[in-house]
Amino acid sequence: MLHLLNLLAAISLLVWGTHIVRTGVLRVFGESLRQVLAKSFSNRLNAMVAGIGVTSVVQSSTATCLIVASFVGKGIVSTTAALAVMLGADVGSSLMAVVFSFDLSWVSPLLIFVGVVTFVSQQDTGAGRVGRILIGLGLITLALHLIVDATRPLTQSPAVRALLVALPSDILLDIVVGAVLTVLSYSSLAIVLLTATLAASGLVPTGVALGLVLGANVGSGVLAMLATGRASAQVRRLPVGNFLFKAAGALAAIPLLGQAHILLQEFVGDVHQQVVIFHLGFNIVIAAVFIGLTGFVARITEKLLPTRAVGAGTERPRHLDPSALATPSLAISCAAREALHQADVVETMLRGIMPIIRNNDVALAEQLRQMDDTVDELYTAIKFYLTQISREALSERESRRWTDIVSFTINMEQIGDIIERVIQDVEDKKIRKNRSFSDAGMAEIAALHERLMANLRLGMSVFLDGHARDAKKLLEEKARFRDMEHEYAASHIARLRENTAQSIETSSLHLDLISDLKRINSHICSIAYPILESAGALSKTRIRQSRFAALPPEME
Repeated sequence: MLHLLNLLAAISLLVWGTHIVRTGVLRVFGESLRQVLAKSFSNRLNAMVAGIGVTSVVQSSTATCLIVASFVGKGIVSTTAALAVMLGADVGSSLMAVVFSFDLSWVSPLLIFVGVVTFVSQQDTGAGRVGRILIGLGLITLALHLIVDATRPLTQSPAVRALLVALPSDILLDIVVGAVLTVLSYSSLAIVLLTATLAASGLVPTGVALGLVLGANVGSGVLAMLATGRASAQVRRLPVGNFLFKAAGALAAIPLLGQAHILLQEFVGDVHQQVVIFHLGFNIVIAAVFIGLTGFVARITEKLLPTRAVGAGTERPRHLDPSALATPSLAISCAAREALHQADVVETMLRGIMPIIRNNDVALAEQLRQMDDTVDELYTAIKFYLTQISREALSERESRRWTDIVSFTINMEQIGDIIERVIQDVEDKKIRKNRSFSDAGMAEIAALHERLMANLRLGMSVFLDGHARDAKKLLEEKARFRDMEHEYAASHIARLRENTAQSIETSSLHLDLISDLKRINSHICSIAYPILESAGALSKTRIRQSRFAALPPEME
């Protein structure tokens, strides 16, 4: 029992080591990886080379698949080019298996020692994040040696040997077992290395090991499909196409396994090396055979997963791509785009206030009130999406952007609530009672509304670009708007003294309206706080902590 527990712990350490390396690399090179992939789709060969390079660094063909699938979903790259990238990604993953199959016993303690020292001493720097990667690499090599030590006693167990006797008789069963293990561990690299170690220890016959390797390749394709199961049809095409490559390759390899085993025994003496070389050779052959068929398979996936027409008026979340969560830098961009979508809905609501006031449009009032539900739903969706992003894989700048998006969406959600109350007040106190503002009062409200629309557009620009100059300009609008509110409130009181009938009838609504517009403007101007704080340009009399920037303006 103790030996089995040690084996499970070693396997867990292997999976955890690959996770640390993957998240560490994405944190250090995340945006660069996106740029490399985005610029490498000029032809299929370049795309395949890009897939090899990126996956060799990330150590996960599944992670590469999720990155590229999100590009396909956004129309940045065609499915044909993306499939070429995935053929290279599978070769890159198998190359890493070959690297880790060598005797690296002396490397493990060195990597862990250097990595820990670097990470602890310079945790918040680029060097510290590289140290994290070194720790992960050290844990991978250490886990492989622990697996060897843990399996050695198990090879002597008659019960274990009897359990494995049935496996060589059914290659399809071997493939299924390998695929299931890969899905459970979320790492085909870990399962291939584990299989090679077990085969070298004599616990698993080499023929069974080759079947398990085929299953690991199929399992990695299943993993990507599961990860994108709730994404759009465009996003799911790449995982499906990649799975078709792997499944077809595995089926074609079944009758050739015996001959492949003989060739490996003839040219490669070490059993461990036989397994990893077979894994590499399988993926190289798949890439060579199918690189010319990527267009054909892309058309098949397009027929299997046709694009569904989306109505122009739909306001559901458009940019929160679940497959992008594997790449935090890409997920942050998706969340920012959805936040701007939320702001567009708020802008539509704000623009509709004046037609309701001027025309007593009850139907439009009802439509805009319903849009507040959309704003709330988008806020909830964005917030939930952000919580799914791995904070440990974010750089310092991306962490600030994460906070900026939260602050922005909170302000948009609260603006939507205020607009809904404004519309309800106009309907209750003006439309139903058949009252009208005075000409002067209407002009004042229109002037405030026009300034508010301009400030909202400026706020969206500040959120998108993050320019400190525009953020300062937006913050200055807060004082200007407050002065306008005071001026117009005084003018209204003057009209009351003159016994202007319309002003008397709508006095309460008028004062509440300009007060609510001021509150909306305060929320808009709050967008500038985190931008100015990041630039070090926020006055000492202003809020200094970025977490406070998300609070409602009335709590400042």
